[in-house]
Amino acid sequence: MQAAPYSLLLWAWSILALVVFVSLFFLPAPYGRHVRRGWGPTVDSTWAWIWMELPAVATVPVLFYVSGRRDPVSWLWLALWELHYLHRTFVFPLRQARGGHRTPWAIVAMAVVFNVVNGYIIGWGLFALAPQRQLSWLGRPEFILGLGLFLGGLALNLDSDNRLLRLRQKKGGYAVPHGGFFEWVSSPNYLGEIIEWSGWALATWTPGGLVFAWWTIANLAPRAWANHLWYRRDFPDYPPDRRALLPGIW
Repeated sequence: MQAAPYSLLLWAWSILALVVFVSLFFLPAPYGRHVRRGWGPTVDSTWAWIWMELPAVATVPVLFYVSGRRDPVSWLWLALWELHYLHRTFVFPLRQARGGHRTPWAIVAMAVVFNVVNGYIIGWGLFALAPQRQLSWLGRPEFILGLGLFLGGLALNLDSDNRLLRLRQKKGGYAVPHGGFFEWVSSPNYLGEIIEWSGWALATWTPGGLVFAWWTIANLAPRAWANHLWYRRDFPDYPPDRRALLPGIW
């Protein structure tokens, strides 16, 4: 895809993210604690998660290979991408307790489509359309700050996920989490992921990275709000000062 059609795809993808952002505040995606009937056949949630994320693991490396780029900075982009998605696709779901949770196949299909398109936008934009970065790029302020945000967001995401996993294994289900950033917000795992991909957009300095950061917000900010309301509804003693996503703000 040449630069002009790619730009049109980015604009269309960004507008769709806005539609999704607004819609998810009224109709939370039906998986996890928000699963509900009426979405058709379901699949075990562990396998659902693996199938949903697998295209993200595969698409970007394929485009890296097709592009022919083998410079050190491109290898670094690929390594950072796979660092997140190999964990997200295999390690995270396989660590979760098998509690008979189900996910609608419709949600799996939508996630697969998203990850294929998003993987294309990231991979083709980064390895085929963006200028090839020299090693001097690694000393630029945007890369240093972006990498710091990426790694810091990843650390927050992993720490929060680990706390949730330990809590659910201990309680045998959902409970009020404490410790770490859970003392300030209901979904620090989502906050970490938003920070992570905002850092990616800054470090790579590409339009595709920026659009992915926007999509991350569009998906996870409404989800964080839905989780926050769920906690307040189901746990009367839920900490009243805890916010949904942004400490002390929202």
